[in-house]
Amino acid sequence: MECISVFDMLKIGVGPSSSHTLGPWRAGRRWIAELKEKELFESVSTITIDLFGSLSLTGKGHATDIAVILGLCGYDPQTIDVSKIDAIIDDINTSKQLLFNSELLVSFDPKTQIIFNREFKEFHPNGMTFHADLKDGKKVSSSFYSIGGGFVVKEERKRKEKKLTAFKQFPMPIHKATDLLGYCTSKNKKVSEIVLDNERSLRSDAEIDERIAQVWKVMLESMYTGCHTEGTLPGGLNVRRRAYDTHKKLIGTTNYTTPTEWIEAIRNTEVKFRQILKWVSCFALAVNEVNASLGRVVTAPTNGSAGVIPAVMMYYMVIENHDANFDDVKQFMLVAGEIGSLFKKGATISAAMGGCQAEIGVSSAMAAGALTELMGGTPEQVLMASEIAMEHHLGLTCDPIAGLVQIPCIERNAMGAIKAINACEMALDTNAANAKVPLDKVIETMWETAQDMNTKYKETSEGGLAVKVNLSDC
Repeated sequence: MECISVFDMLKIGVGPSSSHTLGPWRAGRRWIAELKEKELFESVSTITIDLFGSLSLTGKGHATDIAVILGLCGYDPQTIDVSKIDAIIDDINTSKQLLFNSELLVSFDPKTQIIFNREFKEFHPNGMTFHADLKDGKKVSSSFYSIGGGFVVKEERKRKEKKLTAFKQFPMPIHKATDLLGYCTSKNKKVSEIVLDNERSLRSDAEIDERIAQVWKVMLESMYTGCHTEGTLPGGLNVRRRAYDTHKKLIGTTNYTTPTEWIEAIRNTEVKFRQILKWVSCFALAVNEVNASLGRVVTAPTNGSAGVIPAVMMYYMVIENHDANFDDVKQFMLVAGEIGSLFKKGATISAAMGGCQAEIGVSSAMAAGALTELMGGTPEQVLMASEIAMEHHLGLTCDPIAGLVQIPCIERNAMGAIKAINACEMALDTNAANAKVPLDKVIETMWETAQDMNTKYKETSEGGLAVKVNLSDC
């Protein structure tokens, strides 16, 4: 069983895709570490990258080529100044040189040295191989697979033993929802308390709080940025940013200068049912418009679904509980992260493996369970809410137009957030003992559905809306 921390499920990165952008970016950095470990880094003279399968078919739209370059340059997706990305890439395209890990200058032409291969590797649809010609004439290669949510593995899984060792540190190993519920029952604790006890085996309380605060800061800033940025998204579809217009109508003439003041301002606005729907949708749209523009977001559990969890958390803060504070954020994120890990262990969080049910469906389930605990739900109701949310995303395909994380991806975050809130309310109004469908069974069903789904509906842009709607239609 894998040791999956909350912070594995909630990672700070750069859009537009966790599997197609963040994963390849991290793979580039891992390859550098491999070369250094083998004392080959200084001998590199030329670099070539092969992208396979889904990484190739929708790579341009997902900025996979840009991500690989930034990874090879040694930039950290958590800290890079995203406003400088265009300038960095333009300079490399012009000079035909790359500063490998910011220390070794090598010749590099992205047009010829990043190769898009349509064929799929057997191990996973998101495969990539890095090649290096060495100064002594030898060649070395290393393959990686981006398996969703920014997770990167090698086929031989050399890190498996390390992960299993880390897993043993968890005082309460959890593989299925029944395991989690068993601990909650035997120890008379909430889901968040069980998760926190496990996290404490990996890091101190201060470190946990600091990292959750960082995650929420990025989530809040991505909502704030998206709601205050007007214009058209990059990529050629000419998608107009909608969060700005919706936010402008909702916020009115209220004054504020910071994201924190913004929260208070929203609390003072009218919150009838229609306004609540619009606010939640606005929050989700805002995050994913930032994501679509190579902005900084939190992978939750993926970039394509990054808007659901912050939108639902924000809903709780500005609609349900005006006294909500960091403790509520912490509780929410602990539950959300654990629910997400159940899906990763039992199914997948990769759209290239399972379609959009693996992204929006999982994020909706994460948010639904987390909100349910904040609203006073029992552990049984938490799992029920997660089940309801996923049950009504089963079979959702991934067919992005032009390979961009825009249509239908951005709107789906709004729908996933609304479904999460609805699932929470349904669970809270139900005796969980009467639930007919356990969460574990939905996870199993999702995985079976993923395996049965036609490949063209798994982030290849070869089916569905991606072929029915052309760039010329947009």
